[in-house]
Amino acid sequence: MKNKFIKNLIFVTIAAFLVCFFSISLFKDMKFGLDLQGGFEILYQVKSIDDSKVTDDMVKSTYKTLLRRIDGLGVSEPELSIEGDRIRVKLAGVYDQDSAVAMLNRAASLTFRDTSDNLLMTSDVLTTGGAKVSQDEYGNYVIGLSIADKEEFYKVTKEISQREDNRIVIWLDFDPTTDSYQTYQYNCGKVDTEDAIASIKCLSSATVREGFADDVIIQGDFEKQEVENLVELINSGSLTTKLEEISSTVVTASFGEDSLNKTVTAGLIGVALIIIFMIIIYRFSGFVAGVGILIYTCTTLFVFWLIGGVLTLPGIAAMVIGIGMAIDANVINFSRIKDELYEGTKLQMAFKNGNKNSFSSIIDSNLTTLLVAIILFIFGESSVKGFATMLIISTLVTMAIMVFLMRWLLSCFVKTGFFDNKLTTFIGVKKSDIPQLEKNEKKKKENFSKFNFIKSYKIVLVFTVLFIAIGITSLCTNKLNLGIDFKGGSSITLVSENDLSTDELKKDIEELNYNLTNIEELADKSIVITVSDELNDQSTDNNEKEIIKTYFKDKYNAEASIGVVTNVVKRELVKNAFISLILAVIGIIIYISIRFRFNYAIGAIMALVWDVFFIIALFSFLKLEVSSIFIAAILSIIGYSINDTIVTFDRVRENINAYHNGRINKKEELTNIINLSLRQTFMRSLITTITTLIPVICLILFGSSEIFNFNLALLFGLVSGVYSSIFVATQILYLLEKRNVGKPPKKKWYEEENEPKEKKVKGVNC
Repeated sequence: MKNKFIKNLIFVTIAAFLVCFFSISLFKDMKFGLDLQGGFEILYQVKSIDDSKVTDDMVKSTYKTLLRRIDGLGVSEPELSIEGDRIRVKLAGVYDQDSAVAMLNRAASLTFRDTSDNLLMTSDVLTTGGAKVSQDEYGNYVIGLSIADKEEFYKVTKEISQREDNRIVIWLDFDPTTDSYQTYQYNCGKVDTEDAIASIKCLSSATVREGFADDVIIQGDFEKQEVENLVELINSGSLTTKLEEISSTVVTASFGEDSLNKTVTAGLIGVALIIIFMIIIYRFSGFVAGVGILIYTCTTLFVFWLIGGVLTLPGIAAMVIGIGMAIDANVINFSRIKDELYEGTKLQMAFKNGNKNSFSSIIDSNLTTLLVAIILFIFGESSVKGFATMLIISTLVTMAIMVFLMRWLLSCFVKTGFFDNKLTTFIGVKKSDIPQLEKNEKKKKENFSKFNFIKSYKIVLVFTVLFIAIGITSLCTNKLNLGIDFKGGSSITLVSENDLSTDELKKDIEELNYNLTNIEELADKSIVITVSDELNDQSTDNNEKEIIKTYFKDKYNAEASIGVVTNVVKRELVKNAFISLILAVIGIIIYISIRFRFNYAIGAIMALVWDVFFIIALFSFLKLEVSSIFIAAILSIIGYSINDTIVTFDRVRENINAYHNGRINKKEELTNIINLSLRQTFMRSLITTITTLIPVICLILFGSSEIFNFNLALLFGLVSGVYSSIFVATQILYLLEKRNVGKPPKKKWYEEENEPKEKKVKGVNC
């Protein structure tokens, strides 16, 4: 028995060491976003030059062109994504914004040349988007070209057909100083990989045997994918599209590196403190849970790395918060095991029953969090989408690692029998708290047995109403301190070796005739100035960005980086935030109504309304800035709060079925059941909240200033979530369920059809 225990312990210790080592190696190999290594992000609106409708093919072709442009910049890990008729470009590690933007905005150039690289024709001879995927009479894939200037095309093709070397070479972005057909001829037209699409310049080398005065086809031994790639590249060189910059963000290299170091440090401290806390509370079981946290962290990073995810500050925050929420699965499980032990059940049976009883609570709570994360992913953009991606992975890994793997791992130790008489060492249960059933002793340990949660609703009501009044007053007077994401405008980041005075900078902005909305000095000594005006590069005659950069360069020898959020993006952000909240609420109502009853859903939603109002009111009262990532914080709290509420509701439902066979006949019974359920789950709620608060507080104290407000929103929300689960959701459930006292429980829609009916036998039951 002891030998088996020691073997298992050695195995777990080695596994924990290997996981830590692998996690460090994996983290170094991760792709980091702008906020962790510097760079810039631009959101382009794709528009047609002649104001015609922009098609999907035009957007895709423009996307291909931008890929090629970025390849020319030498960026190792660019991020490009198509968002409807927009293209988002993220270039981490690129700091010469002006040169990069100039290259990105340059129109693609399609030319026809001979094998000596002499220019024959430009893209003007083709119709816009004139290349099409086609097939010849034998079913082979070919490229069809629609000719606009047939006279010019005939003249050139006729002349080439009479040469000894009768080939026309199609080029994209030909550079006479570096490009030559002699160099590219062996790879000309080979576009079977993404790398080739991004780097190819020589698109085709076609033999011409006669002059053509009509549409033509390019033949070759093409696969379908190769033809499609070539068509997109040819069309990108003949498009009549333009790119309009509608938002941009710049992060300096020093600020990015500082953010990474601070956030990683905060995360490591948070994880270490959680493991120590769990060991103090749950002893050996807490140690195993700590190993689970390490495995969870490594697995989450590995999955994120596998899908090619780019790690950002919000992503790290989501993972650290996920750690706190993942430990909740163990807290629920350990609480159920301790409940069984306090009833006098032996360890192995208590472990089995605890696992069984906690399963539905864990699955329900994680599925609701997953629902919120999916909504965030669908409607979020940029950093919000990255946060949602990590939250989805964290939730799925939680269910896989913390629910199944950790249970199996802990069961290996339970089965050794080593802890049968060492319950304090195993899970922190004192021997004096366990009743001896053979002596007819009853349950001794019951937390908060004298506290009447339902009776305290009057005190709670006074506090709730008072806070609502204060919150509404603050929102009417202070309003919300909306950031640039919601107000639109521009941010100017100044970096200088000289000390910059904010008072002087305010005068500078006034002199430049811009409307100052905020000025802030960051940890890396850079200063961010926010103005309500949109600073654009509309023309060479009126280049607002260049004027500002020159002004601060000449006066302070300061480098200026400028980010812009237009009204278009602002409206989109507000719309998406509203849709996200509404869909999250609807999804939660549907899920809880199916799993529980509609009354439960109403109680849960009212608790969520309170949580959202609580955070917004506090941000208004403290005049904290509300940015796009604030929406992610709100929805995260919704996910966390509903998690806590469902655990409580699950215990209420279980106790009603256990003690009253699913039917409450007296109001006193309902009061007792809800009080009992809250007493049983209250300690779990406290422990879970503390374990989730630990990493959040670490991020606030030691993390990056860029996500300070985000973490502060989480801090407020976590405290509010516990309050609303206990004193809002259950109180409303009590008021609604009082109307059903004495009534038989209504069957759910999916139970009606499949419920077996009692067979009537004459003389027996009829």
